[in-house]
Amino acid sequence: MATNRHFQHAENHGLSLVGELNIYSAATVRTELLQALESRQQLEVDLEGVEDFDTAGVQVLLVLKAEAARQNKPINFVRHSVAVWEVLELLNLVGDLGDSSPDMASQEEGFQ
Repeated sequence: MATNRHFQHAENHGLSLVGELNIYSAATVRTELLQALESRQQLEVDLEGVEDFDTAGVQVLLVLKAEAARQNKPINFVRHSVAVWEVLELLNLVGDLGDSSPDMASQEEGFQ
């Protein structure tokens, strides 16, 4: 199951997901992410720690993005793990859910 870690960078509040974001954890993670979105003006979701990702995880991210749009709040999915990136590419959802690529995340880490 994915665990959430909260972080704060300047004005951006975020969550780092670590572990699995799949059919077994989707309902719990969905609830936690929607609660985080509800209590913030914007949200950044760090996906670097996601080790197992499937279509249930994709649905969670799509629901979160749709709810953010409904609430007129910005949301960003960043630092995608290889597992996440591969599924998004396979489903042609990089444009919808991919704010950065694994290569970009690695390059950014080198400059911090």
